[in-house]
Amino acid sequence: MFQKLIRIFLLQVFFTQVIFAQKSTTRYIDKFLPLAKELSAEFGIPVSIILGVSIHESASGTSRNCKDLNNYFGVKGKNHFKKRKTRYKQYQKPEDSFRDFCGIVSRKKFYAKLKDTNDYKLWLNEMNKSAYAGAKQSWINAVSKIIRYYKLDAYDEK
Repeated sequence: MFQKLIRIFLLQVFFTQVIFAQKSTTRYIDKFLPLAKELSAEFGIPVSIILGVSIHESASGTSRNCKDLNNYFGVKGKNHFKKRKTRYKQYQKPEDSFRDFCGIVSRKKFYAKLKDTNDYKLWLNEMNKSAYAGAKQSWINAVSKIIRYYKLDAYDEK
């Protein structure tokens, strides 16, 4: 009986955490959707890519690099952070991180052929080929899952 109660308790804790994470991500999307739409129109990068990659790389804005450095995309570079040594770039504000990400992507060789294309799968595959992320296929799978789960591709202009 006691083991059954422990299992029920652990399941409740697990589902509470899942629900909290989903609400946190939904709030994140609501907060950054206008910026992602603006940058998508400017750079021709799908909203789903901008939001999906940022959700994954920043854990919906909760990662240490995101909180400490305003780094929403795991971009490496210079910082002036004194509390801990890190290789990740520091930004003044979130918008700077989002804009830098779009700038980085727009300088990749694949960009010219994919600009204004809304197929997030093509974008992820080309980003992977260009060594954007070190985790390769698992990175594509994780970002794709986020895009599908939150239906981020619905924000891409058709």
